[in-house]
Formats: sequence, C-alpha cells, structure tokens
Amino acid sequence: MQDAILPRVPETAQRNLAVDTYRGFVMLLMMAEVLQLSRVAQAFPGNWFLHLLAYHQTHVDWAGCSLHDTIQPGFSFLVGVALPYSIATRLAKGGTFPKMFLHALWRAVVLVALGIFLRSMHSTQTYFTFEDTLTQIGLGYPFLFLLGFRPPRWQWIALGTILFGYWLAWALYPVGPDLDHFSGFMAHWNKNSNLGVAFDQWFLNLFPRVKPFVTNGGGYLTLSFIPTLGTMILGLAAGRWLKEDSPRIPMKRFLIAGAIGIAAGLLLHFAGICPIVKRIWTPGWTLFSGGLCFLFLALFSWLVDMRGYRKLAFPLIVVGMNSMAAYLMAHLFESFLADSFRIHLKLAAFPRAAAILLTYWLMLYWLYRRKIFLRV
Repeated sequence: MQDAILPRVPETAQRNLAVDTYRGFVMLLMMAEVLQLSRVAQAFPGNWFLHLLAYHQTHVDWAGCSLHDTIQPGFSFLVGVALPYSIATRLAKGGTFPKMFLHALWRAVVLVALGIFLRSMHSTQTYFTFEDTLTQIGLGYPFLFLLGFRPPRWQWIALGTILFGYWLAWALYPVGPDLDHFSGFMAHWNKNSNLGVAFDQWFLNLFPRVKPFVTNGGGYLTLSFIPTLGTMILGLAAGRWLKEDSPRIPMKRFLIAGAIGIAAGLLLHFAGICPIVKRIWTPGWTLFSGGLCFLFLALFSWLVDMRGYRKLAFPLIVVGMNSMAAYLMAHLFESFLADSFRIHLKLAAFPRAAAILLTYWLMLYWLYRRKIFLRV
C-alpha cells in the first residue's frame, strides 16, 4: 500500500527514490525563494526564528555557508550521482559510446543555451553570461561524461588535478587592490579582484554587449565551472557507490566522505590556504560543500530507503523527478503568477508568494500524474 503512490518503472530502469527526494529538496529550496523571508523578517525585527530562516534563504556575503548556498552544489552533485545510472540504462538499450557522447555534447549545449536564455529574460538583447547553474553544469558535463567511462582511480586523479591546479593558478595570480574580504595570502580570493574576473573581462567582452563587462555584482565567474566539475565528480563517486552496493546503502562511505570533505574545506580555510567561498567556487568550497552533499544524500537514503518514509517524501519526489521543469517554472512563471494572484485574488505579499509556491507544486504534480518528465 505504501508504494501505491510511487511511480512504476521497469526493473532495468528502477529509480533511486532517495536521490529523487534529495533533488526535490534542493529544487524546493530554490523555488521557495519566492517567499522572500528576508523581507518578512524585516517586518518582525525581534523574531529570531524568522531571522534565522531569512539567513538560510539568502547567500552569505562572501566566505561561509547558509542552507541557500547548498542549492547549486546539491544540483551539481546530483548530476554526477545520476550519471552511472544513465550510462547503464543507455548501454542496456544498445547505446554505443560515440552516440552517447554526441548526446552528452548536445545536452551540454542545451544547458548552456538555457542558462543564457534565462539570464537574458530582462535584457534588451542576448545577455551572454556563463555563471548560471545550468550553464556551469553544461560547460563541465562532457568532461564528466568521459570520466564516467574511466576507472575510479582516474576520477579521483582528475578531481585532485582540478582542485590543486585551480588553486595554484589563483595563488600565482597577482593580488588585486580589493582588500574588503581577505588580506595576506587569502587576498588572492577577494571579490572582483582575482584571476576569474580578469578572465571574464577578456572573455565576456568578446560577445555583443550593451556596455563593456567590468565585474559581476555578485562576484560570480565563468571559470567556476572548473571546480564545479569537481563537485560533479564527487557526485559521480557517490552514484557509483550507490549502484555498486545496491540494494544496500553505502552509508559508512557517505558519512566518511562527508566528514573528510567538510574537515578538509575547514582546514584549508582556517589555515589560510584557500577560503570557503561559494560565489567563486573555491577548491575549499568544493570540498566543504561536497562533504555536505554526501551527508544530505546519506540523510535522504536513511529516511527513504532504510526507514521507508516514502509517503512523507512523496511531495519532494514529485519535484525531484521533474527538476528541469521545476527550475524553468521558478524562472519563467513567477511574475505571471504574482500578477494574477494580486490582480484577481487581491492577495497580500506573503500569501501571494505561498500561493505561487503551491501552484508550482500542483503543476509538477499534474505532470507527474501524466508521467510527463522534462529531460534534456
């Protein structure tokens, strides 16, 4: 009876519902931005709980981490988790490496294009920028796909090379004038005064622009796709462990990997070697956030697969099984729904936001019931 509400899929393509639940949690955090809890907290200055929620629904200014900061690494990590299952399914259907690689390249192009399209929605022309989550994943996806066909040793070597090489390139680049965040050696990772900004000042100005690119207001960078690939490689390792140990959950591996990642990131940060900064996706952030992703995956695996709380997880599964649709809804429909609820139902700001979030879920549930899943 407990499984009656869950999707029926062929045994050869059995989904990992814990992964879907984790993905749904990540997407729900993103869609919940519409609640704008920071504004709600400002209306109740003495309410510590609302201020705590507001803090975790916004990105930290530079160094550190909030729950909101875990959205993009979670999404990227889960791309890696899904890859071993995707490769196995395509091979079982008679897929060949050349055809599969061409599909991976096509998927990468579509993701990059979607990211640029979404960032251009309120621009007078195509806004060429490459820091959107979809774009960052798309830029690294072909390399991740190739690593998916290599032995684990190659994947760990690739991860180490990416993180050390990226760290070394930044460490060797001259320190800029911006000393707002760090001083000394850590100043190599200050906002708008680093290797990534210098690259974007050259690269982004190769494209047509309304005005020349100087800096990104949030400090986000094109080159962040390189360490983001590191996050996806960590997810690839997690997906491989899940698939190899199925139906057993490699809980010990997840917990150890999570602890090592968090500890390594904190060590690099407090030793003054490499800070934990999500906005520029430092190697320290890759390790720290990757450790958090392992722990989140362990948590949802324990809840769904070990404890069997599938009915409680169902609302998240609905979102997680259609994550691309959820991502596009949150970017494309918010203004339309907000205006509709304001004009026709006269809803105030917070009830209107809650109604938008509920509408997102109902739309995803409608797609789920009809087995319509948006794929790239």
